[in-house]
Amino acid sequence: MRKLLAGAAMALMALTGGAAVAGDYPDRPVMLMVSYGAGGATDFQARIVTMTAGNEDALGMPIAIINKPGAGGRVGWNWFATQAEADGYTMGAYNIPHFIAQSIKGGVQYSADSFEPIANWGADPAVFVVAKDSPMNSMADVVAYAKENPGKLTFSGAGLFVGHHIAALQLEKAAGVKMAYIPTKGGGAAAMKAVIAGEVIGGVNNLSDAFRAREAGNVKILGVFDLERNDFMPDVPTLKEQGFEVDNASVNFRGIMVPKGTPQDVIDKLAATVPEMFKNGRVAKKMKAGGSPMHIMTRDEVKAMWAAREETLKELLAGL
Repeated sequence: MRKLLAGAAMALMALTGGAAVAGDYPDRPVMLMVSYGAGGATDFQARIVTMTAGNEDALGMPIAIINKPGAGGRVGWNWFATQAEADGYTMGAYNIPHFIAQSIKGGVQYSADSFEPIANWGADPAVFVVAKDSPMNSMADVVAYAKENPGKLTFSGAGLFVGHHIAALQLEKAAGVKMAYIPTKGGGAAAMKAVIAGEVIGGVNNLSDAFRAREAGNVKILGVFDLERNDFMPDVPTLKEQGFEVDNASVNFRGIMVPKGTPQDVIDKLAATVPEMFKNGRVAKKMKAGGSPMHIMTRDEVKAMWAAREETLKELLAGL
């Protein structure tokens, strides 16, 4: 009888990939992989939106953040797609348009089909920043300099084919200028430091990072790459208001996903629980204090967003 029971248990584990069924899940802490360094917007926000995970009305277990930065997110997402256990105990933070644009351009081991979305927590527009003592005070000033000095206007961003790079490509196309985009190795935090230190003339960065840098008196924010002004900085006009046909394709959606092959009952439990976790009042308060716009979406809404962004990015990146 014991052998029969042991055999049945082993068969069940094989069918479920060795993971606990959703009724028992999670029974130990969960890891959330962030493809960017500590201190950047994704890391900063991930730590906030998961801080109540241990509550009984959430997962009942804490979530530990693990940073795997490098190559604009490629290092972390390659690892997540090829090595992470599909058992619900290894989740990943996604950034859109980043990993979709990177998969379109190739050279990576993932695509949207490599992952299962769980829920979205935020939508962070890109902004153009310059140091506080820069003589530039508008996007017209930036473009005028770029036209007078082709290819010499240096500006930083978090990597290649991330939201910052998408915004840069849109600006060059809309303004008819050539600029020198410089991807940094340390993500958004390093890109912002390069602006503040005067290593570059300007930079494209996340609104949330830029908000904190402006509050500290370190930068000026000249334009928002979105369809409307943002509530966190209503004094900053959009690129379109300033005469440049730039839409919201570079807006950085952030959320949680799991590897393909994660048991469906675990996905269902996470999909029901995580959006409610994001709605916690303490989370909202801390996100607002950090200048981090929230945009909560369910699993089905995220799947639709991923599909729509993929079509937009294929058109934008064609020929590059």
